[in-house]
Amino acid sequence: MSSELHSKLDYLKAYRENRLQVAQDVLENPSLFEELVAICFSPSDKNNHKACWILEFVSYEKLIWLQPHLDFLCSNLKILKDESSIRPIAKIVQLLVKSHYKKDKNHILLSEANLQDCIEASFDWLINDVKVATKAYSIRTLYVLGNHYDWIHPELQIILNKDYADHSAAYKAVAREVLKKIE
Repeated sequence: MSSELHSKLDYLKAYRENRLQVAQDVLENPSLFEELVAICFSPSDKNNHKACWILEFVSYEKLIWLQPHLDFLCSNLKILKDESSIRPIAKIVQLLVKSHYKKDKNHILLSEANLQDCIEASFDWLINDVKVATKAYSIRTLYVLGNHYDWIHPELQIILNKDYADHSAAYKAVAREVLKKIE
């Protein structure tokens, strides 16, 4: 039997306003959130990528809702294979890492294991054949993490310098921005 959320995802089109509407439905019905997270990390679900789109939009408003799901989310980053799922999750990882180090009253608390999963996934996305948006989010995430793990910036610098010539203008812009901050 299909749930209410699955039904919404079945009919969801990629248009931004459609994604925002379903995200708003989740924000107004927090009971849907746990199912949304589960669908995101069920690659065999035909709506997996759509759930990831929605989770990204929900995370902009209620990132803190992910706190009880962080062990599940972070340990399952590596199971995502579809580019349409990885891009929004890479953005969420960036939001989580930035929030973790921000230390305001609503910051996210990532465990050491969560941080290691984020580091591993971000490096994997950076060096593998994924689209530039995912790489850009990964670069920025690794830059933030490199402020706290002294081995990350040198590794990131090597990868960015090695791959620089082979990528698009968008990749080069992010790489230049981060390399300037590192040096």
